[in-house]
Amino acid sequence: MAELGIRISALSKRYGEGASAVDALKNVNMQVAPGEVVGLIGPSGSGKSTLLKCLGAVIEPTAGRMQLGERTIYDNGWQLSDLRALRRDSIGFIFQAPFLIPFLDVTDNVALLPMLAGQPNGKARQRARELLDALGVGHRAQAEPTQLSGGEQQRVAIARALANQPPVILADEPTAPLDTERALGVMRILRDMAQHYRTAIIVVTHDEKIIPTFRRLYRIRDGGTEEEAGQGLEL
Repeated sequence: MAELGIRISALSKRYGEGASAVDALKNVNMQVAPGEVVGLIGPSGSGKSTLLKCLGAVIEPTAGRMQLGERTIYDNGWQLSDLRALRRDSIGFIFQAPFLIPFLDVTDNVALLPMLAGQPNGKARQRARELLDALGVGHRAQAEPTQLSGGEQQRVAIARALANQPPVILADEPTAPLDTERALGVMRILRDMAQHYRTAIIVVTHDEKIIPTFRRLYRIRDGGTEEEAGQGLEL
């Protein structure tokens, strides 16, 4: 299979030892194809954030296997020596808050990661402007983050996540602060960007406004996952 997207097999994460040990994840299996946006839902404390942190190479699982894009990144131990480079080059992160850098303009907020990865400044800024245009905020390219609306800031955050053309994007409650119209707009953008760039996207959410938009969902409960068919609401 040339494009793997995201594939998780028998993934577990245990905190602590002995009688005090807690199994945050237990034998999790999940697959997200390139170009697909999948929802991850479940109650607070069920393991959603732990799973996202494992996928993002922020914390180390206890056992199992994870593949991102065409690479196996974890197989009962990390398979890569430079996890910081993995996060920078292969994983896009979108959070509930945009976390834009206040002293950089919109273009440089998006161009920063490609620059850090070694792209020439001009090429990185050109890529940033193309993404901003595609997301409908190209006219704000020279603005400072504080001059943007909440919806515009989240679009810039999405552009930043796409800047290095990662095979994977992990989105943690990206629509929580938005009203229904803007929340559905973000989901439309994520779906369009996933298909255009062949990116596999996982969206962790409690937001009832957007859950009907997913064609597939994973519900996490007591550390394990169950796959469900979604409504696939047209956007």
